[in-house]
Amino acid sequence: MIKIAIDGPSGSGKSTLAKSLAKKLSFTYVDTGALYRTVALYMLKNAVDISDTDAVAAALKSITLGIFHKDGAQHVTLNGEDVGDTIRTTEVTMASSKVSAQPAVRAFLLDTQRNMALTHNIIMDGRDIGTVIFPDAEVKLFLTAGNTSRAERRYLELREKGEDITFEQVLADIETRDNNDRNRKEAPAIPAQDAIFIDNSSFTPEDTLNTALKIIESKLGAL
Repeated sequence: MIKIAIDGPSGSGKSTLAKSLAKKLSFTYVDTGALYRTVALYMLKNAVDISDTDAVAAALKSITLGIFHKDGAQHVTLNGEDVGDTIRTTEVTMASSKVSAQPAVRAFLLDTQRNMALTHNIIMDGRDIGTVIFPDAEVKLFLTAGNTSRAERRYLELREKGEDITFEQVLADIETRDNNDRNRKEAPAIPAQDAIFIDNSSFTPEDTLNTALKIIESKLGAL
């Protein structure tokens, strides 16, 4: 089975690229961020203090996650219920950054993520896919873009979903999350040594896709 790892900060276009690549190459796409967001959603709904590592670890025993694909889109279930877009709010986004730094949460999700690659060609995006989840991935990409470009993308996405938020708030949230992700002790969000960088600050999604396809073909040949 072939594994393609896509890492990078929030708003760099990881999910958009991964979905497009999966469709183009007929691979299975796994959005790992959705898994962490779903864990964060559970903690928020059940008033678990996400800064209390013991409380979070204990709460994990009550969580059952599932993943299924429908009409080409990944869906995550929390204790049997499809979470839909409830995991995409700003509140859940910030909580997931804190939850994902905790060793118990990462251990909880590690096997879930790795087991998916045993039977499928996988494209997985996140922040430590090439360094921790799949250090043996055949292709490792690291997307990056300027803070303003990433904040603009995220702002438009949230406004389209009806969130009442300012661009300044989104930019501040991205900068805070970047700092949290880079400096966490457990699996910090840093590129793998053999990752290939794509700076897509001025790219369209199609530009990013074509650039990634060329890199993948250079690594694996025509698929």
